[in-house]
Amino acid sequence: MNPADLRREYTTRGLLERDVDPDPFRQFGAWFKEALDGGVMEPNAMTLATVGADLKPSARVVLLKGFDSSGFVFFTNEESRKGLQMAQNPHVALCFAWLPLERQVCITGRAAKVGRDETEAYFRSRPLGSQLGAWASAQSRVVASRDALEAQLSNATARFKDVEVPPPPHWGGYRVTPDVVEFWQGRPNRLHDRIQYRAVGSGWVIERLSA
Repeated sequence: MNPADLRREYTTRGLLERDVDPDPFRQFGAWFKEALDGGVMEPNAMTLATVGADLKPSARVVLLKGFDSSGFVFFTNEESRKGLQMAQNPHVALCFAWLPLERQVCITGRAAKVGRDETEAYFRSRPLGSQLGAWASAQSRVVASRDALEAQLSNATARFKDVEVPPPPHWGGYRVTPDVVEFWQGRPNRLHDRIQYRAVGSGWVIERLSA
């Protein structure tokens, strides 16, 4: 199969300036709800792109765990590849791809650690297995085998038997404060709608980008 032969015409709907909310966070909330109500699988899944001091980019999918007018929040191991790169360079990009709705939301901004209280509150809401996994995995580092990883999980399970599992000291949350938020809606003939919010001072400028 030739990937170049895969074609699909986007015809679901359009996106006009008069239809968007003046606030990008409210607009995101509206689209997020439509993705959730529309049955999009894991609508909170987003690609996170980071670039470290060596200027080599890296990207992976992480899960959005909260958003409001201050930014978009996710949690991870601070000693992972992405954690180390954000420590070296806080400028990141996020991308949500809600393909059944023929939509994307692309965000650029700065990542900063959330407060420890926020990290602890979220960590307590996680399933026990996920809590133990945070202790068991030295994320992004070479491990000898799957058996070795399972042994680390067994050790963590024994260590925290019958006690509340605290978040590891190297595990925490990040909030991405955006300077640009782009809403992309697929349209016929590849003339897609792209509405961009650009932070200027304490407000936002709304602009249309050519597809």
